[in-house]
Amino acid sequence: MTLLKNKPEDNARTISLLKSGNEDTFDNVFRYYYKGLCAFASQYVSFEESEEIVQDTMMWLWENRGTLIPEMSLKSLLFVIVKNKALNRISHNQMKDRIMKDMTQKFEEQFTDPDFYLENELMTLLSEAINKLPEEQRIAFEMSRMDGMTHKEIAEKLNVSPQTVNYRISQSVKFLHKELKNYLPLIIYMLN
Repeated sequence: MTLLKNKPEDNARTISLLKSGNEDTFDNVFRYYYKGLCAFASQYVSFEESEEIVQDTMMWLWENRGTLIPEMSLKSLLFVIVKNKALNRISHNQMKDRIMKDMTQKFEEQFTDPDFYLENELMTLLSEAINKLPEEQRIAFEMSRMDGMTHKEIAEKLNVSPQTVNYRISQSVKFLHKELKNYLPLIIYMLN
């Protein structure tokens, strides 16, 4: 990546231009801070993860540019966000490692492949939770998530409105989230 060496204009002017949606200013900020932010983040996480964190930070900056305050230091803001994202990544990775270690120890004597057991156990729990859904919600949820049908296709097949389908699926997701709340860290681990 070829990076610009132009230091952004004074802080207040740069923030003002960002707030107005000036893409050239954003591009210059991105290019000016990218390498330094990556180097900073790589003190905490791998270089590949640091690049991802910096890109996420820059995406956040663009999406939230309207909330920036001209008096705040853009440089400080970017470095604080990158540091927090890096620390969160470390915490997330440690949680995944801890869960896997705990589950491995718990079932080591009974099972030779904890990953296989975890997947099967989670699928069983998910299947049981889905079966507890009211029939209309369960059917809409399965058609959407398991059959890959769009809300419009489901609506046509069930002879209801797409809004009804959307409501049924959202209610299903809320129920499943509540029903499986104790297993969310494991589900997140298995999906990553």
